[in-house]
Amino acid sequence: QNSSEMPETITSRDAARFPIVASCTLLGLYLFFKIFSQEYINLLLSMYFFVLGILALSHTISPMMNRFFPANFPNKQYQLLFTQGSGESKEEIVNYEFDTKDLVCLALSSVVGVWYLLRKHWIANNLFGLAFSLNGVELLHLNNVSTGCILLGGLFIYDVFWVFGTNVMVTVAKSFEAPIKLVFPQDLLEKGLEADNFAMLGLGDIVIPGIFIALLLRFDISLKKNTHTYFYTSFVAYIFGLGLTIFIMHIFKHAQPALLYLVPACIGFPLLVALAKGEVTELFSYESSAEILPHTPRLTHFPTVSGSPASLADSMQQKLSCPRRRRQQSPSAL
Repeated sequence: QNSSEMPETITSRDAARFPIVASCTLLGLYLFFKIFSQEYINLLLSMYFFVLGILALSHTISPMMNRFFPANFPNKQYQLLFTQGSGESKEEIVNYEFDTKDLVCLALSSVVGVWYLLRKHWIANNLFGLAFSLNGVELLHLNNVSTGCILLGGLFIYDVFWVFGTNVMVTVAKSFEAPIKLVFPQDLLEKGLEADNFAMLGLGDIVIPGIFIALLLRFDISLKKNTHTYFYTSFVAYIFGLGLTIFIMHIFKHAQPALLYLVPACIGFPLLVALAKGEVTELFSYESSAEILPHTPRLTHFPTVSGSPASLADSMQQKLSCPRRRRQQSPSAL
């Protein structure tokens, strides 16, 4: 809450570019897997996401873990400082402040990281995937509903094309052994925790609708009516869209682009509510500021998340690998 850094705000121009950038990244990854050995690529990615996953999970569980520490816990403060130059020209390269509680969270996350690295277990994968998703939704903000519609509409076309038009999306998702997707064991009752037949949901299908739903929550709060009508409506719409995706997938026995069902649901349901309440003008004229909600724990660095599961790997390197700094930094390019 004391961080001077603001969330990454997606403008309408950024939203329009999003599907193009995601398509280029997805196609690049597809060609990469076709040219180079899949075994070595995934070995490199495993080590890379081992580090990213530990940091992401540590940030995620930190607010929850603080409740379990006793009041007399010896919480010492630490600072990792690395500078360049001397005198007036001295520049901070790394200025990372943490405490003993952060180290405990990091140790617990490291256990999950080692579990994922050694076993690639689906529970460890999902813990990392959820951590990436939660922080991605928190640190990516849409500035208004129109931008959200542009973003979701563009990725709607992107998802349908790359799933139904080609085998690129499915090939990359199956080849990519990294926590860029949530997996759901279909043979859980037969094999228990050792299940190996999975259905997959890309993190982009969580983060992209998630930042739109978060925008509607901020709109609810701006109305000052002490109701979260649009948030709950869009939340139920997301569940409905995801359930419909699973149903269609089982009926046709073919991978489904989740955004094909999520986008109409997440945009259509709140729009119907706005029409019924006569608040369409207010909904589309609302401009979200970068204020931090009182109940929202703030993290400082997390990657910009693309609309596709495949492009998540490239985008993560831009922010999460950077240490926290005291001074204000300009937002990274989307």
